[in-house]
Amino acid sequence: MKSRLITLTAACVALVATASLGLAEDSSSKDGWNKRRHHKRGNPVEHLTKTLDLTPEQQAQIQPIYDQAKPQVAAVRQEAMQKIKAIRENTQAQVRPLLTPAQQQKFDALKKAREDMRKARAEMREAMKQ
Repeated sequence: MKSRLITLTAACVALVATASLGLAEDSSSKDGWNKRRHHKRGNPVEHLTKTLDLTPEQQAQIQPIYDQAKPQVAAVRQEAMQKIKAIRENTQAQVRPLLTPAQQQKFDALKKAREDMRKARAEMREAMKQ
């Protein structure tokens, strides 16, 4: 019973520790995540307008600059997430053979639990869009 509790606790800790990585793995979740992140920061032109007291003419000149940069930043972010995913998979592939069969089972269960949580979050976000 005690070892089961420890295993369950370790699994929960691992899930919490990798929650952000799970979000990064799901390309469909990125849009929602970025919208929430952008929402917290607000529109950069609005922020500059308030901070620097931009004129309407300046706003009209600055907005296209941010609009042009946005897809570039998204592409770099996507590429970085793909590289991170590859590194994570490589790391796990190196670690797994070093584990005992019992540890491998737990390791695989943790990986599956993370994947299940990621899928559940994606389904929840999709349901909330409708």
